[in-house]
Amino acid sequence: MGKDIRLNNDAEARTLLGKHDENIKLIEKSFHISSVLRAGILRLTGAPDGIEKAARVIEELLITIREGGYIKMHDLNYAIKSIKEDKKFKLHDIYLDRIEVSSKRLYITPKSKGQKAYIDAIRKYDIVFCIGPAGTGKTYLATAMAVNALKKKIVSRIILARPAVEAGESLGYLPGDLRDKVAPYLKPVYDALYDMVESDAIGDYTQRGIIEVVPLAYMRGRTLNDSFVILDEAQNSQPAQMKMFLTRLGFDSKTVITGDITQSDLPKGKISGLIEAQSILEGIEGIKFVYLKGEDVVRHELVQEIIKAYAASKKA
Repeated sequence: MGKDIRLNNDAEARTLLGKHDENIKLIEKSFHISSVLRAGILRLTGAPDGIEKAARVIEELLITIREGGYIKMHDLNYAIKSIKEDKKFKLHDIYLDRIEVSSKRLYITPKSKGQKAYIDAIRKYDIVFCIGPAGTGKTYLATAMAVNALKKKIVSRIILARPAVEAGESLGYLPGDLRDKVAPYLKPVYDALYDMVESDAIGDYTQRGIIEVVPLAYMRGRTLNDSFVILDEAQNSQPAQMKMFLTRLGFDSKTVITGDITQSDLPKGKISGLIEAQSILEGIEGIKFVYLKGEDVVRHELVQEIIKAYAASKKA
């Protein structure tokens, strides 16, 4: 059995097939088919089920390519895995959801169905909790949405907060001024910012108070209007801190709380504010909880396997 797929031009064919034909070779291996490209026609041969699924992958990729999207190996692996599992959602809806950030990096896109749901939740709700393992893009995508909101003048400032508890030390005993004391705790947030915004602009925004990166403890007593507020590593907050943070929300503002409830650094016996908020607030209209999973990890493929292995060891 065979199936023909027409390609529009040589540039489209090169993008689809990938460097040294790595994309099409992976598709062939994954679905046990063969392919040949002649005169703008990609012909697939093999078992009917393999051809059908391989064609779905290729057609989804072509829609993305024709709309100006780009395909990375992670995207292809996710497309293959999803179609092997017979998931029916349209992959190009994920890959073509573009979050404009700055001239440094024109746009950022979600990489999985879970990440797409997360982005859509931030657009729709004023308070969003995102809970999931490391590498699922919780902080990165929230920061992208914040930068996008600032770029479009939807908000006038971005505030990124993080509990400073990892080292088990009081900030007062650490050397330097406030920025020096909290810099190690807030570096992951800065990493996301510097990937999206020019470094000169970040310095200017920071000096003018348009972007603030602060420890959670310094949020007390504030009312945050016209702001996009992110609380990162929220599993390390205590219940009173979480309540304090959530009640900072002012008019025309959005709040995103991210965390991994399996990686708390709180002292033994201390309750996580994120876990308590999950039990108290879930179901309230206007607040959305999004749960990302191992399949949403966008780091090295081995990270997914590590997360699965640790989850299995806890069940054993």
